[in-house]
Amino acid sequence: MGTGSDMYRQQILDHYKNPRNYGEVDDATFEHVGENPMCGDTIKLFVNLEDDDETIAGVSFIGDGCAISQASASLLSTELQGMTLDAVREMDRDDIVEMLGVEISPMRIKCAVLAEKVVQDGAAIYVGDKELDETTTET
Repeated sequence: MGTGSDMYRQQILDHYKNPRNYGEVDDATFEHVGENPMCGDTIKLFVNLEDDDETIAGVSFIGDGCAISQASASLLSTELQGMTLDAVREMDRDDIVEMLGVEISPMRIKCAVLAEKVVQDGAAIYVGDKELDETTTET
């Protein structure tokens, strides 16, 4: 455990205590909600797209849960700006772990990837590839 991981732990705590882009949006292009029943995490994401209907202009979220799930949503809300829906669909858990910068135990990985799954499902529903009321990490 070097100082590098301490820095990332601080980043997670900072995003948990001071989440970026936190709040509901009335006029989002699409919104979607998901939960991780194991840990009791819930996240609702609001995504606004540019006029091209493909590029993310902004993301905000509301939610409740453990530090990892909420920090992940906060970090993701900043990372997603400017990305296309196609790029979002291609993200995987490695991208999230890299973004968080710490080793995530198998027990906590569902907390970490909840926001990613929610935005991916929300995008898929928006473009008509999927029908789903709520995302869950219990698959």
